[in-house]
Amino acid sequence: MDILANNNHSAVAEARKPAYQIEPIILQRWSPRAMSGEPISERELMTLFEAARWAPSSYNGQPWRFLYARRDSAAWPKFFGLLDEFNQRWAKAAGVLMVVVSRKSFEWDGNPARTHSFDTGAAWQNLALQGSKMGLVVHGMEGFDYEKAAQALNVPNEFAVEAMIAVGRPGPVEVLDAEQREMESPSDRRPITEIALEGGF
Repeated sequence: MDILANNNHSAVAEARKPAYQIEPIILQRWSPRAMSGEPISERELMTLFEAARWAPSSYNGQPWRFLYARRDSAAWPKFFGLLDEFNQRWAKAAGVLMVVVSRKSFEWDGNPARTHSFDTGAAWQNLALQGSKMGLVVHGMEGFDYEKAAQALNVPNEFAVEAMIAVGRPGPVEVLDAEQREMESPSDRRPITEIALEGGF
């Protein structure tokens, strides 16, 4: 089994060199695709959602919702069918597929919640970090049919479809095709000087 496909933290740390010291869990989180096809337990799944639950949000509005289907459940084909062909090639071995949506307005007054996507991104990050800590593969995706997702999952008009997530247990890199094996390694990031600009652009 390829060591990176097994979420080995020391291998990930070797592949990523931060310019400043940060918490290891942030550096060690990445988005592999190789999964084993094994199920995710109820307790593990609820632990991921519990982590997401504690994300910060504007006025504590908590606009995020996680719609999900377990592998081999009646809902699985509907969720799997939303993915594009590239993502179907590897996500077929996931234990759970999720569609993340966010409420565009505040529940108490109906006014626009401008940071609904920003806040939901924080919830996704909590879930991803928790999954990494648990040794799971947690991979976010935009490669799916957004309009079909809204229709097939009966998403109310006041919610926006944001992304999909595949969650599973790490598997050997050999389960991936040649194109995807080439991509199966932690990625680097832009230098701080490109993302933090004092005084404006």
